[in-house]
Amino acid sequence: MAEGETSAAATGGEIADAKASAEGGILADGQTGGDQSYGVLTGEGQQVRTGTAGGCKSQDGTVNGPEEKARTDSGRAAVGAVRGTSRDAFFDNAKYIAVVLVAMGHAWEPLRFGSRTAAALYLAVYAFHMPAFIIISGYFSRSFDMRRDRLQRLITGVAVPYLIFEVAYTFFKRWAGGAPSYPISFLNPWYLTWFLVALFIWRLTTPLWKIVRRPLPLALTIAVMASVTPEIGDDLNLQRVLQFLPFFVLGLNLRQEHFALVRRRWVRITAVPVLGAALLVAYWAAPRMNAAWFYHRDSAQELGAPWWWGVVMTPAMFGCSLVLVACFFSWVPGRTMWCTALGAGTLYGYLLHGFLAKGSRFWGWYHHAWLHTAWGVVLLTLIAGTVITLLCTPPVQRIFRFAVEPKMAWAFRREPVAAANGPA
Repeated sequence: MAEGETSAAATGGEIADAKASAEGGILADGQTGGDQSYGVLTGEGQQVRTGTAGGCKSQDGTVNGPEEKARTDSGRAAVGAVRGTSRDAFFDNAKYIAVVLVAMGHAWEPLRFGSRTAAALYLAVYAFHMPAFIIISGYFSRSFDMRRDRLQRLITGVAVPYLIFEVAYTFFKRWAGGAPSYPISFLNPWYLTWFLVALFIWRLTTPLWKIVRRPLPLALTIAVMASVTPEIGDDLNLQRVLQFLPFFVLGLNLRQEHFALVRRRWVRITAVPVLGAALLVAYWAAPRMNAAWFYHRDSAQELGAPWWWGVVMTPAMFGCSLVLVACFFSWVPGRTMWCTALGAGTLYGYLLHGFLAKGSRFWGWYHHAWLHTAWGVVLLTLIAGTVITLLCTPPVQRIFRFAVEPKMAWAFRREPVAAANGPA
């Protein structure tokens, strides 16, 4: 969003929220759907940018004055945009850039043990890229309730892709990873699929977070308790579900004006030295800190630390991640760009690139010495960005839509006509 639009977003934010809830969001194919996005990476449920909706009319119905006419026109445009196919370019851009960072982080992972620079970049990116995704996911979950169509979309857009890709990843590991007896286990998400499990659980608990008085402190308390409880185990990756929970709950409580606030000019300027300082700290911490703290998949005790480290590290890392997420959002373009349309396909890129990321380890691609040079790191970074970009494109979406966004109308009972139309 350009600076000139900030005031419009601030004054029209609540109206946009109400319109998006009423109209149900915009689906990935551009059609108006019955709900907000059930997968932040899929690009559904995008809200549009609006101005002030409303105007003053005289008793004969005419608009009084140019200012009132302008406000009325912008209000009509806002309603038309919500009912049409407009999307907020900011969120699409944010999702695309974040998923590119995910792919780059996975590409850097095998290099970080031999390159302090790669390790520093890895730590810096992992401090905010998933928190940014999760915050946006929570933001587009605000209208979720137990309505029939929303539950159906939760099943087809999150649960079914999890089952499909969990099976696909298992067979891939058996074939490419030399583990022919590796079991299929839906209770033990493998690699990237943990996010779908977490999103499913978070979305189901959304109505509860809407009614509690202090949702964010409560979610942070739950995360701290999880970080000191190794007995939780690995089922459904619950450690990650609980330790990342505060970011989702924060997103539930954000409004459009909050995003406009972090994109002001002074925030953008301040973000530059903050990000520079973060890279310096990451460079210092790379040989001293266990990167697994940023995965949020283990308790403090499982990381070889005393239990009280979890009490300290969880809120501290939450605060650091929020600062970096704010810096990231401040530099995300708000205008439509060449990559904006790819924001609707980030779930495809996220899930599909995992086969190449894991395959590169299985097939020994990182055994080549040239990859561990400075030029090798640069080239690998460019390759990772290019591959994830291609995997987000519409042709790939069309090919894999059966697995990522299946319709599955056949799987659900038809809603009774009386129930659909409501009481007479």
